[in-house]
Amino acid sequence: MRYISTRGGIGPITFKDAVMMGLASDGGLLLPQFYPNVSSEQLESWRKLTYPELAFAVISLYVGDIPADDLKSLINRSYSTFTHTEVTPLIKKNGVYILELFHGVTLAFKDVALQFLGNLFEYILMERKQTLNIIGATSGDTGSAAIHGVRGKKGISIFILHPYGKTSAVQALQMTSVTDANVHNIALHGTFDDCQDMVKELFGDLEFKEKYSLGAVNSINWARVLAQVVYYFYAWLRVTDTTAEPVHFSVPTGNFGDIFAGYVAKRMGLPADKLLLATNENNILTRCINSSDYSLGEVVATVSPSMDIQIASNFERYLFHLFADDSSRLKQAFAELKERGRISFTPDEMTQVRTDFCSASVDQEATLQTIRDFFAETDYLLDPHTAVGVKAALDLLPPDSARVCLATAHPAKFSETVERSLGFQPPVPESVTALYGKPTRCEIMDADISKVREFFIAHIG
Repeated sequence: MRYISTRGGIGPITFKDAVMMGLASDGGLLLPQFYPNVSSEQLESWRKLTYPELAFAVISLYVGDIPADDLKSLINRSYSTFTHTEVTPLIKKNGVYILELFHGVTLAFKDVALQFLGNLFEYILMERKQTLNIIGATSGDTGSAAIHGVRGKKGISIFILHPYGKTSAVQALQMTSVTDANVHNIALHGTFDDCQDMVKELFGDLEFKEKYSLGAVNSINWARVLAQVVYYFYAWLRVTDTTAEPVHFSVPTGNFGDIFAGYVAKRMGLPADKLLLATNENNILTRCINSSDYSLGEVVATVSPSMDIQIASNFERYLFHLFADDSSRLKQAFAELKERGRISFTPDEMTQVRTDFCSASVDQEATLQTIRDFFAETDYLLDPHTAVGVKAALDLLPPDSARVCLATAHPAKFSETVERSLGFQPPVPESVTALYGKPTRCEIMDADISKVREFFIAHIG
């Protein structure tokens, strides 16, 4: 398996090179040259596999340059850190299935990919006798999951940018309380999009990227998306153990990476039905799908802060396929976005978009009400992001289908919002309680690329 860029400017590269490159050297995102086809017979043979076994079966289809035993070891080590034996268990409540993706070290779905990616980085670096300086942007969960994925890893330093005061208290503590020498937190006066733009600018400076051995942990790294593909297969196999109903997935998302993993699973042959993209008030993706309106707006601060994003970086991967894998058409679209703040689509393109996805935007009032209603009916606590997906599923997806809602975070990560909705705080896991009172370290600065660059150079390993 080889990998190419959405911008068409690099030759096909290996999986390990794709992992280390992160953002393609031409500014695009990396994708496999083709998607392996999983037959119905092969899918059935996966039905009784454990989560690590299924992860190996799926991931190995895309990895041609890591010996099978080594890959198995990396996967097993990655998921041994999860507190649930199934890694991503599925629970049926009130007519929907909740796919719990929050049993990792930072209680968020990002752990599923970043525990694997951290081990993968260390493996490749040791093999190549190299070092890596990771730079990433986060709206909350990616940063903490990335930090915990690489803390203490040999040959790796990590620098995470997050918007100051715009994450939950637990998200901030999960990042800033890690004071390992190879971990650096930067809180910017700005938005997540400001943080993400700076990361892209640093990666776009090819001389800087090469000189300082930059690596990416954001979902621009293909290995992140690949690891997330697994739980779509896992959930579908578990649901269809007990029902013949069509299976839909409802995915709360801001950056499009999580739902793109579902799109990849379907391209591979997963016989799921609709992918429902659920957004909050930062609804550029919903406007695109429902109204052909992909135009930039201002970021709105909400009770689901991990989705407070305007520019969905992973949408580029989908657009590449939507434009028939035509890099020139893709570059035209992004030139239009830069010049006019929007992307235009043809009627045929929009027909395809609506074949692939449906979408709904759920505002804060409806999010809080969903947390209240779902708890009253089931005694099950939803975090605000999962509540967005559940509300969208209940409104849009057929009740006579299997509606799988991705639970992207533990409610304790957003205890302020849960308390605002229900009048009490959710039970707090010991891993969260232990954060309070720990020493913290974080650099607070203006959203100035030159200052970020200076800080990075001064603190690299």
